[in-house]
Amino acid sequence: MKRKFYAPWLIFGAITFLIFFGACGQKEQPLEEVVYRLKWLFNISVVGDLWGDAHGNFTQNGLRVTVKPGGPEKDAIKELEIGHAQFGVASADQVIRAVSKGSPIVVLAQLFQVNPLHWIYRPDKIGLKTPQDLKGKTIGITYGGNDETIMRALLAKYDIREDEVNFFSVRYDYTPFYSGEVDLWPLYRNAQAPIIGEKLRKAGEKFDLMSPSRLGIQFVANSVITTRKMLQERPDTVKRFMEALLQAWRSALDPENKEKAIETVLKYNQETAEEIVRKQLPATRILMLPSANSEFGKIDVAAWKQTEQIMLAQKLIPSPVNIENMLNPVIK
Repeated sequence: MKRKFYAPWLIFGAITFLIFFGACGQKEQPLEEVVYRLKWLFNISVVGDLWGDAHGNFTQNGLRVTVKPGGPEKDAIKELEIGHAQFGVASADQVIRAVSKGSPIVVLAQLFQVNPLHWIYRPDKIGLKTPQDLKGKTIGITYGGNDETIMRALLAKYDIREDEVNFFSVRYDYTPFYSGEVDLWPLYRNAQAPIIGEKLRKAGEKFDLMSPSRLGIQFVANSVITTRKMLQERPDTVKRFMEALLQAWRSALDPENKEKAIETVLKYNQETAEEIVRKQLPATRILMLPSANSEFGKIDVAAWKQTEQIMLAQKLIPSPVNIENMLNPVIK
């Protein structure tokens, strides 16, 4: 019996043929589609969310994510509850209120480590060295808003009676502050402060910002949420989404990616001038990564508990919700 010997090139060709046509026969896995509803409009506060959409972080993790802007008439929690979205962004007070009513919402990550809500004031016109200096001042608040809740908590913490200050109902018109009628005006440090501060500088005026966080009031702002059902039934999807989202935020906040981050915001928001976005970006970074060893997305459990206690004290919720049980960081 004669043995048959095959040339090496024939064997190589056969293997190549099988690999090539085998690969051609395999269908590419379709991207899994999910909806991500933000809390507010496209602006600097969602730069990481926009980065993930613009730079392919989600698709690299097998997801086609539809990032939808929020707004006054958009409720991320409600959309999660009825299945119109799989992920969303909400502030802690929204989450706590929803949980107190039986909502199956869970928190996956905390975006802001420091609440962006501050009060702007003129230090040369009102001395504000301690909280007690708030007595007798006219303080702007949005009735029914987070700033009202935070200011009332601040006054209570330092035993300042509410009749010892003058509350002023604020609107979108900053004229009462510019004219000096109101001493302290609420705004977001990363979004509005660069704009208002620039106007004051051009007018030759000095300004400073009062941070409730530095005065011991921890009231958690925007966080990433989903439903308990989503977490239990599609844990891999949740994990892949959060991995992509957190990486997108880290990239967007990296100083080396400053120019790309600015370009990304301007791509989605053409109403804000580039020079303003350039000032907003570092202000956003310091709220989300306040120190060199800060971990982006980390859930501050103590701050969540304090937020719940503040809401209980002001009767914004009828009873405790034990919010720590709803904090479920997937990526640690």
